[in-house]
This record gives sequence, C-alpha cells and structure tokens, in this order.
Amino acid sequence: MLLLDYHNVLIHTLLTERFSGAPPASIDQVVSDFDGVTFHLSTPETKTQILISINVKCFRELVQYGAQQVLEREYGSYIVAPEPGYDFSVLIDLENLPAEQEAKDELVMRLALMKRNAMAAPFERAFDEFAKLSEEASKYTSESAPQGIKEGGEVMAIHYREEEAFYIKANNDRVTVIFSTVFREETDRIFGKVFLQEFVDARRRVLTLQNAPQVLFRNDPPLELEGVPGLQDPGDGTMSYVTFGRP
Repeated sequence: MLLLDYHNVLIHTLLTERFSGAPPASIDQVVSDFDGVTFHLSTPETKTQILISINVKCFRELVQYGAQQVLEREYGSYIVAPEPGYDFSVLIDLENLPAEQEAKDELVMRLALMKRNAMAAPFERAFDEFAKLSEEASKYTSESAPQGIKEGGEVMAIHYREEEAFYIKANNDRVTVIFSTVFREETDRIFGKVFLQEFVDARRRVLTLQNAPQVLFRNDPPLELEGVPGLQDPGDGTMSYVTFGRP
C-alpha cells in the first residue's frame, strides 16, 4: 500500500539538510506534486536566503474561502511578494533561523505543509460554520428551525484539477465533503470504481469501522450539489464523506 504524507517529502528533506548547518549552496529546483501543484525552491540573490514559492491551480478559489488569512497566520514575517508565475512565496534566511532545534524542525514541517495549509482554508471555514449552525440549531426544534439553519452553509467548490473538483458544505449536524472523480482509461475506471465502492462496503462489514465517517459513492450528483452554479458532469462518480455527524 502506498501511503502519501501530508507534507512534501522533497521540501522537508532539502530544508532539513540546509537547516542542519550544511554549507550554503545555490538552489534552483522545481518540485511537482501528484495533483499538479508546483513548488519552486531557489536562491535568487544569495545562497543563505531560500525562496519557496507555490503554484496551485485553484488558488483563487482557495483565497475566496480564507487561504490568504491561513497562510498569513502560518508564515507571518516570512511572506514576500509572490514570485512571477507563482501564487505565494516565503523567504527563509539561513542566517536568521530559530536557535532551538525543536523550533527549526517545526519551521521545516510548516514549510513542507504549505500546500496542505492552503487547501485547509475551506475546511476550516466549513468547521467554523458547522459550529455556528449547530449552536443556533440547538435553540430550536427540528421543525421550528429557520430555513437558513436547515439548509446550512454555502457549497464551497474547489476545482483542484482540470476535470475534477471537491465540494464542502456545512450543516448544523455535519460537514459533508464530496469528491468528483474522472478516470481516463477503461482499466482505471474499473479499478477506481471498485476501490471507491470499498470505502462504502468496508464500513458495513467491519465492526471497528462503523464509527468512521460515513462514505457514499454514487454515479449521479448528490443532493448537496443541487443548484451549484457551473456544476460540471461528475465524470465517473462522486465520493462523499460526512464528519461531525450526530450519533
């Protein structure tokens, strides 16, 4: 089984080496992730200052849902003007690193999690919406709750690939995340559907998984996506999972 880390391993390895006191060296390396996200690590002015930039296809959508605020919270004074062709950049001065090793390690991990932190913005917003809606809903019965509380928050659409997207919606009793999938090859389509259906079936078969988030796989758009402007064909199906569900 292939387990993908949350962080970018190449960035983590390179920065760990540089932060360990290795002699400064010129860097000009482009790192591409499996989902099309691109990083550029370089030393454009001096070997002791590393510029780290990221390009994300859906960055404008992420900014709508708070990505800029999340990145400012995580990287603060390290942020500089974005490198041309990229969406966000930070500059690390090797001569001005934290003194404690633990703080250095934490900074390395934070930088390696740059994509994760940007992608986290709509999820954080959905969880905040869920908390507010849940608190408001507790003041009413299910029949007397205002329509806005019953309908929940807006559907946040993130088109992270050319033909694929994920959608997040907060309600007063759950947060639903929906992934659309497209398989170009017939073999991929067959294996993909078997794999996605296994998420559903495994939860039914294995007792220890019955407390895991509910997962649904279907070939047509789920009800949560009704009325979403610009909704594209879901391709080979959608996979939905629910978090914060009430028992």
